[in-house]
Amino acid sequence: MNKPLSLSFASEALSEQDLTTLAKLRKQAAADIITSTTISTCGHPGGSLSCLEALVMLYATTNTNPQAPLDPKRDRIIVSNGHITPGVYAVLAAFGFDDRDSFLAHFRHAGSRFGGHVENHVPGVEWNTGNLGQGLSAGTASALAAKLAGNDSKAYVLMGDGEHQKGQISEARRFAVKFKLSNLCALVDLNRLQIGGKTDDVMPTPIAEEYRAAGWNVIELDGHDFKALYGALRKFSLGHVAQPDRPTVLILDTVMGKSVSFMENEHVYHGTTPTKALAQKAFVELGGEDRIDALEAMRKAKSGAEAAPPKRPHFSGPALTVPPAKTYTDKTDNRSAYGNVMKDLAVANNPAGQVPKVLAISCDLEGSVKLSDFKKASPHAFIEAGIQEHHAAAFAGRLSNEGFTVFWSTFGAFAGCEAYNQERLSDYNDATVKVVATHCGLDVGEDGPTHQAIDYISLFSNFFHFEIFVPCDPNQTDRIIRYVAQSKKPAFVAMGRSKIDIVKKPDGTPHWSDDKPFVPGGYDTLREGADGSIIVTGTLTSEAVKAHDKILAESGKRYAVYAVGSLKPFPNAVVREAAKTGKIITLEDHHRDTGLGRIVATVMADEGVHAKLLRLGVAHYSSSGAPADLFRDAGLDAAGVTKAALAF
Repeated sequence: MNKPLSLSFASEALSEQDLTTLAKLRKQAAADIITSTTISTCGHPGGSLSCLEALVMLYATTNTNPQAPLDPKRDRIIVSNGHITPGVYAVLAAFGFDDRDSFLAHFRHAGSRFGGHVENHVPGVEWNTGNLGQGLSAGTASALAAKLAGNDSKAYVLMGDGEHQKGQISEARRFAVKFKLSNLCALVDLNRLQIGGKTDDVMPTPIAEEYRAAGWNVIELDGHDFKALYGALRKFSLGHVAQPDRPTVLILDTVMGKSVSFMENEHVYHGTTPTKALAQKAFVELGGEDRIDALEAMRKAKSGAEAAPPKRPHFSGPALTVPPAKTYTDKTDNRSAYGNVMKDLAVANNPAGQVPKVLAISCDLEGSVKLSDFKKASPHAFIEAGIQEHHAAAFAGRLSNEGFTVFWSTFGAFAGCEAYNQERLSDYNDATVKVVATHCGLDVGEDGPTHQAIDYISLFSNFFHFEIFVPCDPNQTDRIIRYVAQSKKPAFVAMGRSKIDIVKKPDGTPHWSDDKPFVPGGYDTLREGADGSIIVTGTLTSEAVKAHDKILAESGKRYAVYAVGSLKPFPNAVVREAAKTGKIITLEDHHRDTGLGRIVATVMADEGVHAKLLRLGVAHYSSSGAPADLFRDAGLDAAGVTKAALAF
């Protein structure tokens, strides 16, 4: 089915025939909003009706195609106020993106693709939202991606007025102006009502003034006037705005529950649905057909089966050239090894004058996260997002679904703790972003406990798609980064701040020194032993090896040492192997109850593995000081591990 209407901005104004068709589409979609929410007995009809003209006009004028919903050169429409699914799904069905009756019968039905907040199971939906305030960040990613790729795609972001109380929108606004995203258009549904009542009572927000202050083109108009909407979108599309090199926002003056008398300007209908009796009244006013009984029967008969989610589109990055691994022999920091790999990737994949394949994002920490050489080698692929971690995390996730390999780097305290919700949404959107967090654990040292991230494993373990890696030395770091660059999965890589020893074999050569690629879900045996086992990850790996030697010297007992750089997927086999010695010690620069120790304990319980277990890790907030002193005081250095092992 082709679009019932596809307008061209070549015409200065809408024809009478266009207006008739648009009105007909709006009428059908309004009736479908009432039908779907009445049948499901839940949903958000009020806001769906207030921004319905905007939705109809967007799909009528933009370069979107139901036969090719993922065309790389399509315009992107991102719905930030994701709860207006009744309106979004109704318009998508009207334009041929999905089956209308399936939506009406199975909206918010268990097993259905038509969820309560927009889902990209439904063709035409670009980004799963619902957590308000993140859509504009996603829109900036799509707009910048189009500019990097050199195509004419535009990004449109539909937003609510209430969500402008979120601070992340300010971050995204500034970012859009800095990068001159003239191909980005936001549309704000200014209906002045939210769950708690009037927006001015809940939290006054001068939306138009804030966009003007940020440097956007601002157009204020009647959001229910198709002529005005067409004219404003035409100005944006053709660049006929006051500042052609800036983004544009349309502030739409609208009415909550528009065209249904008992809903208009009633904030209760933000999230309350009509009864059947009220729905029938609405159908009379709208001129729509009452099909509720037949559709309810369809819902009961099929149990959502025919509306089940299809496989989501998989967004994979480009094929990369990955240079051979390096081998370090002298003490250095993992983050420098990371920076060197990033420079290699930039040189190999981002030639000047061509579309880059690898992008790197920083939040005012370029030098600290070792991306300076990447920037020098590939300035057109380096993106400085400023101290705006919420925006950067959401932006990076969406950008990774636009055909690039995307690395985002900041400190562990910001990548996980601060931007957790944004990372969660990226995971749910099947993003392929690579989050590389430096300055993790007590190894941050003198910066103190506010910056000593000790919960990064536990936070990212909550996500279903992210892989988690904590490299044990610079050589393993090198190989892990080369792996994640090519992986089609999202990844979180954590590392400390300090220069650390190179992990070596008993003969004194680096343990990771050949061209054998890193394999997720594997482990390495650093030292053999039958009297006990130490399973270690990350910065403290060399301390575990030293502890092996001290234990042997002081007691004659040999403790095996196993290095695990892959926390997810986790090598369960290492637990089975270590348990053969009867004693397992886990060692980590992380909260001892939620990181490696927790994973090992879970494997033991799940698989019925029997051994004594001692979990060594961070047991309380630490203080400011040299990392070596903090590790000593926490009992995590070689001496502390030796003492614990002998007592154990």
